[in-house]
Amino acid sequence: MTNLTKIPWCQIFLLALSISLPLGAADWSNWRGPNYNGSTGDNLKYPTKFSPNQGVKWAFDLPGASASTPIIHGDFVYLSTVSSLAADSGLIAICLNRKDGSVVWKKNVGSGYRPGGGDGFIHQLDSKSNYASPSPVAHAGGAVFFYGNGDLVSLSNSGDVLWRRNLQKDFGDFCFQWTFSASPTLHQGRLFLPVLQRHEPVHGRGQPGALSNIYCFDLKDGKVIWVHQRNTPAVMESRESFTTLIPHKGSLLLAGGDFLSSHNPKTGAEQWRWGTWNDGHKQAWWRLVPSPVHGSGKVLVCAPKGAPVYAVSINTNNDSSSESAHLAWDSSANGFVTSDVPTPLFFENKFYVLSDLRKVLSCLNPDDGKVIWKVSLPGKYKWRSSPTGGDGKIFIMNHNAEVLVIDAESGSILHDVKMGGTYDDLTRASIALSHGFLFIRTNEKLYCIE
Repeated sequence: MTNLTKIPWCQIFLLALSISLPLGAADWSNWRGPNYNGSTGDNLKYPTKFSPNQGVKWAFDLPGASASTPIIHGDFVYLSTVSSLAADSGLIAICLNRKDGSVVWKKNVGSGYRPGGGDGFIHQLDSKSNYASPSPVAHAGGAVFFYGNGDLVSLSNSGDVLWRRNLQKDFGDFCFQWTFSASPTLHQGRLFLPVLQRHEPVHGRGQPGALSNIYCFDLKDGKVIWVHQRNTPAVMESRESFTTLIPHKGSLLLAGGDFLSSHNPKTGAEQWRWGTWNDGHKQAWWRLVPSPVHGSGKVLVCAPKGAPVYAVSINTNNDSSSESAHLAWDSSANGFVTSDVPTPLFFENKFYVLSDLRKVLSCLNPDDGKVIWKVSLPGKYKWRSSPTGGDGKIFIMNHNAEVLVIDAESGSILHDVKMGGTYDDLTRASIALSHGFLFIRTNEKLYCIE
């Protein structure tokens, strides 16, 4: 028998970790997964055939609907939601045990802050989404939750509030026509959040001259490290962006205000800017929803409301501060592809673009943008959850919680199943893949599929 007293403690820890986790298992610690592109970072098998009654390891009854994606880190699953139930009405943060779905903790973390003042709980400003639409971001010690009313809350794995602040209270009320829903980004031990908004009030909300900024917070205490003002000549709704900052080779990518830009995570300084898809900034109603996605030396950005998809190449010299960008191709030339809401997927060296306007999923060659295959999507509901990929398969879901499993190589539909209730029409969360399990969020339930 091995004498454990002679083995360094760090080797014992690594041995225990290798036993407890499947080979190659990866967490889904942020909205777009471990690679920030919608793909899983592991080599595990993921289910193809399942239903609400087949292949379910556990299911958790949700207190309310939300577009936020379930976040998985180690043995914990984090959920953001709203509840109008008398017992716990408010903005809810939940932590579940990944192995059995049991509740580790459930907290009402809303501050009650309302834009423009007022009393009483509200959870949305429009009928399309609610304050819990942003996805949490997790780390070894817990998770950070952001809500559309400006509440930014850090909670430990035991459910203790480590710190909290409200961005509207601290920096001024948001100037958005719709409910703000960018997700926070955790990178290099810091927390980042963009607020790209109008510079004039809308529907009575916000203040004249409101600034569009990127905020960097200390993960330990929530204090501001820096604020970078991101200017744009865009007008009205075209200034509004609901996108998330995406890490890429030591920088942060941001789309919105008619531009794609790269920022230094240490200072927020803009390293380069490419655009625009809005010539002369003539379109006043081009708010941006899809976040950028990178792969094969390209950054894909989706112009809104039926406009093309653009692929940008980044030129990096020996001095990383002298990056530049230029247009490699756009989808208008090679079989028109567009996406208004879903963020594309980069998986197995291909881009996959889900068009919610045309109900089509397209596979694109990243080198030239040519369409490799297209598949028309069934049903009458919109397909708006961003596609995710793993184990050679793509997973998408529509507003009615109908899930498709699609072969990434051929585009053939491998499985079509209804996971939600008959009248579900708010299901917009992306499907998360982690540790060999699918995490599927409908209006009423979170399913862990094995």
